[in-house]
Amino acid sequence: MDRLAEALLCVPLGLVIAAVAAPLTRGAGTGLAHLARGLLAPSERRRVADLERTRAGAVDSQASELQRIERDLHDGAQARLVALAMDLGMAQEKLDSDPAGARALVAEAHTEAKRALVELRDLSRGIYPAILTDRGLGPALSSIAARNPVEVALDVQLDRRLPAATEAAAYFVAVEALTNVAKHSGAERCRVHIARRGGRLRVEVTDDGAGGADPAGAGLTGLRQRVEALDGRLTVEPARPGTTIRAELPCAS
Repeated sequence: MDRLAEALLCVPLGLVIAAVAAPLTRGAGTGLAHLARGLLAPSERRRVADLERTRAGAVDSQASELQRIERDLHDGAQARLVALAMDLGMAQEKLDSDPAGARALVAEAHTEAKRALVELRDLSRGIYPAILTDRGLGPALSSIAARNPVEVALDVQLDRRLPAATEAAAYFVAVEALTNVAKHSGAERCRVHIARRGGRLRVEVTDDGAGGADPAGAGLTGLRQRVEALDGRLTVEPARPGTTIRAELPCAS
């Protein structure tokens, strides 16, 4: 009789336990499912993001390469051709009054033409200027500064080579800025200062000319696009007198 009473008591107790256990089990299962989704979701999101980047890169790679070559031609080889034209113009002015000086300018223009041809050939192969690739930013800019019609004080403070993309962007920023100084500023002197601070490279070109540079001009817009493509920033301070062009580029190795 006592066993029968105990059995009868266990029946409602078991029903109560079952009634309580069912929602607890469902809640635990739901919690585990949420936890699993939470653990898997970041991986899935990363995979989707990687696929999107890969697809976008495949679609845009040709257009990006064409834009890069266009900027390289404009900022590099074209700058050399501008310097060549200026040398020939000055030589023409000196033909009668200073034949020896005119011959020297023509010789320099001839050398500049050969350099421009070499750079055009290199760029057509997708290669940066040879001196930049071989010797780095300082020597590459020294050769440009030495031929600029405006006196250039070049200050490059780098203790090691930079990533290739950063070197190229810094080079073309300085070359385009120096070309603009020679063509438009009326300056007597300018200064190029390049230094690395932490994980950023600063390129600064300052002249003592008339000022008034247009930040929305085609040349500066192209430079800005080049710099921003590397997650950098380009600013133009068109003061009067003088202009400062400043680029900050990531260069962490």
